[in-house]
Amino acid sequence: MIAIENVRLFDEVQERTRELQESLEYQTATADVLNVISRSTTNVQAAFDAIAMSAARLFAPCETTLSTVHDGQLYWRATASLGRPVEAIERVRSIYPIPFDPENSPSSRAIQERRIIEIADAMSLDTPDRTRRAQRAGEFRSITFVPLVRDGIGIGTIILTHPEAGFKLSPKQLALVQTFADQAVIAIENARLFDELQERTKELSRSLDDLRTAQDRLVQTEKLASLGQLTAGIAHEIKNPLNFVNNFSAMSAELTGELNEALKSASLSSKLRQEVDELTRMLKDNLEKVVQHGKRADSIVKNMLLHSRQGSGEHRPADINALLDESLNLAYHGARAEKPQFHVTLRREFDQAAGTLELFPQEITRVFLNLISNGFYALNKRKTDNGELPFDPVLSAATRNLGDSVEIRIRDNGTGIPPDVKEKMFDPFFTTKPAGEGTGLGLSMSHDIIVKQHGGRIDVETEAGQFTEFRIVLPRTRGLSQT
Repeated sequence: MIAIENVRLFDEVQERTRELQESLEYQTATADVLNVISRSTTNVQAAFDAIAMSAARLFAPCETTLSTVHDGQLYWRATASLGRPVEAIERVRSIYPIPFDPENSPSSRAIQERRIIEIADAMSLDTPDRTRRAQRAGEFRSITFVPLVRDGIGIGTIILTHPEAGFKLSPKQLALVQTFADQAVIAIENARLFDELQERTKELSRSLDDLRTAQDRLVQTEKLASLGQLTAGIAHEIKNPLNFVNNFSAMSAELTGELNEALKSASLSSKLRQEVDELTRMLKDNLEKVVQHGKRADSIVKNMLLHSRQGSGEHRPADINALLDESLNLAYHGARAEKPQFHVTLRREFDQAAGTLELFPQEITRVFLNLISNGFYALNKRKTDNGELPFDPVLSAATRNLGDSVEIRIRDNGTGIPPDVKEKMFDPFFTTKPAGEGTGLGLSMSHDIIVKQHGGRIDVETEAGQFTEFRIVLPRTRGLSQT
């Protein structure tokens, strides 16, 4: 009796030891997977591989496969096998993806019904054809499907296949597989939340950039408004005395002529008369120069007032091709009216997809007229400089659809712009034209209208003596300043 009792107690100890060892292995496997999940919050595949390897090791000779459903298809995610052919992975690859079909796929049915499905013999006649084909490829007999469930919705399965028919996992093993399934869902959810966080971070970053841009533009608008008011005040103060200078200079030039007429009847020696004529001629020349520079100063003041004026017309959608074509016609007929002998070849390359933009048509037309007029001036100057040499003046205007923006190019084959002039060409009051022909505010105003008012870009590409091309990029829609 003592011997029998000793054997019984020894068997109980052995059984209890095996249970403890099994529990320890299960807990270790669970902890290992959790460790992988904690280290790889963005790498779902690492967690899937760890789950597959742990299940294959604990339930050998079972082969473990994880799959998830996406867009109506079941996709292979990970597989592992111990003591089975190494080509197991390739077999699984050859099977997946498969359509999500609960009628003919036990894996799909387990996902849809959110319950464990066990097939004792995959070769039985009542087994779905798709499972039987998989059985022939994988050389297994029994199969268990454990669903992955997130928020009450099936999103995948853990599949365990065994080479013997009738094999069933014990309740403890099923509980462990269910734990693995929950861990797989945690890994998927972690990755999803991380992706959402990344996307939200990007959105916040973009919003912050937009806010900073709007803040900078608001500050710039306030500066321009203050500068405009100051400029308008100065211009108004200058205009009145400038008008007196211009008027009295012109009148004084006329008086020198009358003085010469009055002195003709006076009795003067030839030497004295010669000196008087010389002095009056010099005085008249000086007065004419005063008038010439006074007119240029008056033109600058007018442009300053125009530059500082409040309001820019109506902000509305407008056809950019129509605006550019109208500007070409206006500038050309204006140049012909001023110089009837003026001739230039106009080329239009309009992209019909350019469409409409939200802008201030009046201001954009001013920019186009200014650039086109500058092009005409450069063409006329090169033709004059060439003398009798053949030269065909050409000015081209083109538009191109860029999706959220539109590109406008205005190009002439005139004199071009030297590098030292190119660096200063957008500076206020900088001009290379002779006195009376340019104020130096046209390009400065054009730059402010395009960049500061419409949020666009304006660049210039040029080669001295060959060509000049202005490139403008305007956004289709933008919150624009009225200043």
